[in-house]
Amino acid sequence: MGELMIRNVDDEIIERLKARAAAQRQSLEQALCEILIGAVRPSREELVSEADAICQLFSPPSPGIPSAAHLIREDRDNEESYR
Repeated sequence: MGELMIRNVDDEIIERLKARAAAQRQSLEQALCEILIGAVRPSREELVSEADAICQLFSPPSPGIPSAAHLIREDRDNEESYR
């Protein structure tokens, strides 16, 4: 895992972060990692957009194109396919 060093952080900010970590019974490192993870987590809009893009990949076939289930049933019902 990588390391990150942040310089020139105001002492008051550091104390507030330490207090926040202590209130959550975490180390300062754990609390800062959670803050950073939350900061880069995709927004709701980004997740919806990604889900829409995935749904487009699996859009229903065009009208007139038989479904896979239809083709399988047709083949199964055709007695000559087993000879």
